[in-house]
Parts: sequence; structure tokens; C-alpha cells
Amino acid sequence: MVESCQLVEAVRQSELRPDALRFGVFEFDLRARELRKQGMRIRLLGQPVEILAMLVERPGEVVTREELQKKLWPGDTFVDFEHGLNAAIKRLRDALGDDAENPRFVETLPRLGYRFIAAVNGAERSPSAEVAAQAPPISGVRLGLWVPAFAVLAIVVVVGVFLGMNVGGWRDRLLSRASTARIHSVAVLPLENLSGNPEEDYFADGMTDALIAELGKVSALRVISRQSVMRYKGSKKPLREIARELNVDALVEGSVLHSGDRVRVVANLIDASNDQHLWAEMFDRKVSDILALQSDFAESIAREVQAKLTSQERAQLTKVRPVNPEAHEAYLRGLYFWNKFSIPALNKSLEYFQQAIDKDPGYAQGYAGLAASYSILGNFGVLPPREAYPKAKAAAKKALEIDEGLSEAHSQLGWETLLYERDWTGAEREFRRAIELNPSNANARDGLAMYLAALGRLDGAVAEIRRARDLDPLSLVINGDVGMILFFARQYDQALDHLQKTREMDPSFPPTYLHMGHAYEAKGMPEEAYQMYLKSMTLSGGPQKFRAALEQAHAKGGWRGAWQKAIDLVRQLQARGEYPDAYGVAERYMSLGDKNQALDWLLKAADERTFMVVFAKVDPRFDGLRSEPRFAELLRRIGLPP
Repeated sequence: MVESCQLVEAVRQSELRPDALRFGVFEFDLRARELRKQGMRIRLLGQPVEILAMLVERPGEVVTREELQKKLWPGDTFVDFEHGLNAAIKRLRDALGDDAENPRFVETLPRLGYRFIAAVNGAERSPSAEVAAQAPPISGVRLGLWVPAFAVLAIVVVVGVFLGMNVGGWRDRLLSRASTARIHSVAVLPLENLSGNPEEDYFADGMTDALIAELGKVSALRVISRQSVMRYKGSKKPLREIARELNVDALVEGSVLHSGDRVRVVANLIDASNDQHLWAEMFDRKVSDILALQSDFAESIAREVQAKLTSQERAQLTKVRPVNPEAHEAYLRGLYFWNKFSIPALNKSLEYFQQAIDKDPGYAQGYAGLAASYSILGNFGVLPPREAYPKAKAAAKKALEIDEGLSEAHSQLGWETLLYERDWTGAEREFRRAIELNPSNANARDGLAMYLAALGRLDGAVAEIRRARDLDPLSLVINGDVGMILFFARQYDQALDHLQKTREMDPSFPPTYLHMGHAYEAKGMPEEAYQMYLKSMTLSGGPQKFRAALEQAHAKGGWRGAWQKAIDLVRQLQARGEYPDAYGVAERYMSLGDKNQALDWLLKAADERTFMVVFAKVDPRFDGLRSEPRFAELLRRIGLPP
């Protein structure tokens, strides 16, 4: 027992280092650069702790801005000095509980510098030692109660030392903040572009995307996807309102500055319930080390919210490689254009992703981006399926040869395997692997939902698409897919109700009206369906002559006249050697009640590998064909049981 007490006293005395400076309830160890409050360590790193060291070594004296810049932001270091200094002083004041207006520790001298105004005395004993000296002696009875407690504490300290854990770190874990422990969902808001050059927006947006993807690898956190958070770019909405709309516990906001071969990201973690700043950090790296920066960011957030990392997640976060700066810049430009989701922008994204690969043939993300661009151009009908999807698959497979742990490449390969290869087992495997690597990958969950729907496993599809929407609540594409799967599940009213809310989010998004048309048609409301289809065609930029011909035919013969005119126009296209979307033609023949022609075009869609044909088994508009032998043949061609 005596030895245990001696060990505890030795540990206590070891904390009272001779070079520890004390002020108020704080103690600052100059050598270890550790700040403690009443014995408990306060997290303070980087420039803030160095500023504190400069201030407490010269209490009462002015430490000029020039001195701070020379020591902490030298001329050959990439900086935004004003922003960096202000952020560092704010973090220091937050750690000390200080107020810039009524300071107790750090006083600001405008345009000059800062001064430490609290009394600093490193010679006297710490407050904890003084309290111990003044305490009354422990009686024999009380000693009998306290000695076992000291023995337990000694064991904990010995174990901590054995594991390489300092006493301050042990106390930090024991007394960790409840506010961070309850954070299970996060949204990374669009990073602010500090360059002052709007042409650098692509870099800020791309970094936001990359940080979201990296943080999404942490399974203990639900991380909102890029499409939803980018709707808040430049928004002045209160943070609490944003958090409520995204249904998250915390927000990350920050800025990025890219200059030459350097990039700096400043990030702040904010508790959404009370707007409390929980953590702030600055990441400053060469562009060639950008993947390490992203990894450090994700690990720092996970550590701060006490999210437990699996061994696989830890390995993924620490597996980084240098990248060619020019390749990375081309990749970010590709992402910027890809997310515009227009045909000209998608073609531009192809150019930039190819540039990234040309600059760095070992850059896996470049191949994943190339796969995504080819896939969407195939879906849009810009490229023939037999050209677009094989190129997308080849690019995704190349990305995985370089980095098997790239979630985005697995999900992209899943889409190609589902929509073109019709390899049902392979598609499920790729989507589930993508989700395993990044549980917040909304695109992979969307793909898994579509896979389940195509097989007729509609309850599972509805559940999975709702999970995708939870991760990307403001994504127009995923919200449209929610409506599509509810339509496949014959929940027409629910589909229309959801799609109406999606239309309110953005009245100019064409697929919303397309899905609404499907639901109206299945409900036996062909006139309403026609109006929705026409609106979708108009918004998507369909040929003016085609739209005018349909409207003229509709004026004479209603929706039947319009669809008959559509069939006539298809025949004209065929005569010129052009091939329209075969699945869409089958839909129009089915609307007119011509089952034989509908089956002919469905089989043609299967042969041409039109992507929508994989949903023929569950599409309500073809319910009238299910007893036909040729419909069973259609399902066999796409690898589905009747």
C-alpha cells in the first residue's frame, strides 16, 4: 500500500515540471507544449499552442504581429496570414475560455499585436499542490478507505505508462465531453474559396467532395453526400437550420486556399444543437500530399467525435500515396464539370479525367471519374450503350487494379455490371463492397436499391433507397429514384406525393416529371401522364420540331393522337438509319394497346442493351404482357427468372 501511495505521489510530482508556467487555473508545460486546466489537459495544437508559448514567456509585453508572422508563418511558407492568425487566436481564446472584448488572458492591440495580461509564475507550486499542502491530515479511519483507491489508481497509471499513455491523455479519455460522444452524423459544408478568384471554385468544390468521400469511410458516422451539401454553397442560412434540413448532429465548415504547389484547409466542427465550436484544425500540405491531408482530416474528425475506427477503416485512412499535382488539378476540374450534370459539361469532364490519367497513369480516382462520365453519357443516350458502358467498365476495373479499396470505383462498376452486363451476382457484390468500404456512399446504396428492385425484391429496394436518401436528402437524382422505386412497388400515390416534394426542391429537373408521368399512366390517368412527359421533354432540351409535332397532334386527338404521332416520328428516324430509345418506344406502343409491337421493341431494347430494360420485370406498364411467351423470353435474355 505504501508503495502504491509513493507511486501516485511520484506521478503527481512528475507533472509539476520546473518549466511549467501557471496562470489562473491553467498550467502550461513549455517543453511538452501541453495546456492543462485544473490538471486536465486541454487539446491545443499547431499555431495556437505556439502563440501561447510566445505570449506566456513574455507576460505583460507586446508580441507583435511581425514577430508571430516571422516565427510561425515565414516568408517561404504558403499562407493566408490574416486568416491563419485570426483563426489561431480564436482557437487559443476558446481553449482558455477568454473573451476578446473583456480579456483575462490575451489582449489584442489593434494593428500591433497581442499581450498576455494574466500573472504568470513558474516558480510557485501549482494550485493543485497548494491545495494538497493545505489539506488536513488523513485520519486512520479515512486512510483505510482511501488506500485501496490509491492502489487502484496506481494500477491504472502503471497500465497507462505500459501502453504509452500519459496521465493527461488518460484523464482526457475518462472525462471526454459528452457533446462529442453523441455525434453520429456529420455534414461537410462547401469549403470557402479564399483565393478571391472565382476560377478557383473548382478546387474548393473538389476538395469538399474529396473530404466527404474520405470521412465517409468511417462507419460510425453518417456523412451527408456532396449533392445535398452543395445546395448550401454561399447560403446565409443559420447553421441550426441547415443541420435540421440535413438531419445531422454536427456540421463541418471551413475554407481552402490553393496557391502554387501548396494547399491549406481550415476546418471547424460545430455542434448543431447549440452552435458550439467543438474543434478546429488547419491542414497545410503540398498538393502532392493531398491524399494525406484528406486522411488526416477524416482521422481528426473521427477522433474528436470519439468514433471508433475498425482495423480496415484505419488501414484505408492511412493508405495514401503521393499524387502528381497537375493530375490532381485536372481531376478536380473533371469533378467540377461532372457535377454540373449537363451533356456539354459531362463531355468536358471526360477531357479532364483523361488529362489526369495522362499526367499520372497510377491515379485511381482519375479512372473512377472517367468511368462515371462514360456511364452517364450512356444513360443519357449521348453515346451508344455498346460504346459507353464497356468504356466505363474498363475504366472502373483499371481504378480497382490500382486501388482495390476505392469505394467509388466499386459502385461505378456495380452500375455497369447491372445495367449493361446484367450480371446480377456481380452487381450485388460490387455495390455491397462499395458500401463496406464507405457506408456513406449514397450512389452505391442507390445502385443496390435499383438492383433489388429489378429482381422484384421491392421491400428491400424501398428500404435501401430510403437509406440512400438519408445520406443525400437533397439529391434530385436520388429523390427521383425514390419515386421510381415506389412506382415499381405499385405505391403510386406515395410516389406522386414524394415527387411533388422533389419538384418543389427544383422545378427544372426533367426526371421528376418523367417519373410523375409513369405514376399517372399506371393510375389510368393518361392525359396527366402526357403533360408530365411533355414537360420533361421540354426541360431536357428535346428537339423543338418533335415537341411542336406532338403538341399539334395532341390538340387534334388528345393523348392518343400525341402518342400515335410519336410512333410516326420513330418510323421516320428508322428510315434515316437512326435508332431511338427502344424501351421508350415500347412504352408508347403499350399506351396505345399494341402488345405485339410493345414486345417487339422490348426485345429490341434487350438486344441493344438499353439500360431501362433491366426493370421490365417490375414495370407496371407492362403488366398486361406478363402471360405472353415472348415476355418470358425477354426476361431470359436479360438473365431474370419469369
